[in-house]
Amino acid sequence: MSKTMVYTAGIKNGEFLMPKKSNEDLHGFGGRLAAFRKAAGYTQQELANETGVSRRMIAYYEGETKHPPTTLLPKLAEALNISTDALLNMNGGRKAKPQQMSNRLQRKLQQIEKLEPKEKRQAMQLLDMFIEREQLKRKA
Repeated sequence: MSKTMVYTAGIKNGEFLMPKKSNEDLHGFGGRLAAFRKAAGYTQQELANETGVSRRMIAYYEGETKHPPTTLLPKLAEALNISTDALLNMNGGRKAKPQQMSNRLQRKLQQIEKLEPKEKRQAMQLLDMFIEREQLKRKA
């Protein structure tokens, strides 16, 4: 005998269900913002710091709003090293061109350049270790 499941107003077998996002939400402004943020290597807090808003606002823009923050769009695009057109999906659904180097990585490298020679050498050795490990993974 098969068991029949009943879904009622967000409740299944007496447990509250979280609403699921539709495909529209995944491809909307918030989904693109989250994807670009992750691709740039930012946490919500780091992006908030870059743009001068709270982490809570970044979370809101990524998840709950269907209306992009027009006054914040240029700051978001600059921090993520993309165009506002890419953020708004004005390129007809095509994928945005891959970025050369993220602003965050550029800033970190500039900070490494300012270190004392010994610390700079250690940082470079650490970077070399990670790069070599990644190259070995790709060969395997």
